[in-house]
Amino acid sequence: MQSEKSDESVVQAYADLHSAPEPPLLHQLWRETHLQLMMPRMASGYGQGRLLSMLSHLLRPRRVLEIGTFTGYAALCLAEGLAPDGLLHTIEINPERERRIRRYVAAAGLTERIKLHIGAAVEVLPGLVDETWDLVFIDADKANNQLYFDLLIDQVRPGGLVLVDNVLWNNKVLPDYQAPPADHDTHAVRAFNAAMTREPRVVPLLLPLRDGLLLLRRV
Repeated sequence: MQSEKSDESVVQAYADLHSAPEPPLLHQLWRETHLQLMMPRMASGYGQGRLLSMLSHLLRPRRVLEIGTFTGYAALCLAEGLAPDGLLHTIEINPERERRIRRYVAAAGLTERIKLHIGAAVEVLPGLVDETWDLVFIDADKANNQLYFDLLIDQVRPGGLVLVDNVLWNNKVLPDYQAPPADHDTHAVRAFNAAMTREPRVVPLLLPLRDGLLLLRRV
């Protein structure tokens, strides 16, 4: 097992060396997140962040929705590929994080292009029903993945992309995972992943990147 982990580390280091570097502002945010916040691994981080940026650049979205801002790392990455008239809506439930998010959005020069909503997603989303989403990133409470999907999927344009984070859930969703009985979140993530393989409105692709990233292309 130790050898396998070492091999993965070597492969990741090689991949990082041959990928675009992390922008300095994002590196600063990543470091600050790890020094000052509980559960800093909730931030997307370098590898996943560069993928979010790449997908955004490919789609050139006019409207992006993020559910679960945390410190704003993913939002800044997703905003990198916005169309000239693009706008990103991001929803964060914890008001204690608002000041930090706004500070980094301002430092990135994106105050007019990233709209932060503080509150529960189920309460904010009804106010955004007139939007058509090109790109969506769901990274909030895992038990509600299906609820968020159901609330927004009909607003995603054909060819648009929905991304769902943490779909491996520390590998707890795997059938041979050796651990105590699965908790509520594990059951919810497992059920959501299975449901997406049967969902006619999307084409799924689950990437074993970090804690698992599910890509859903709207048909």
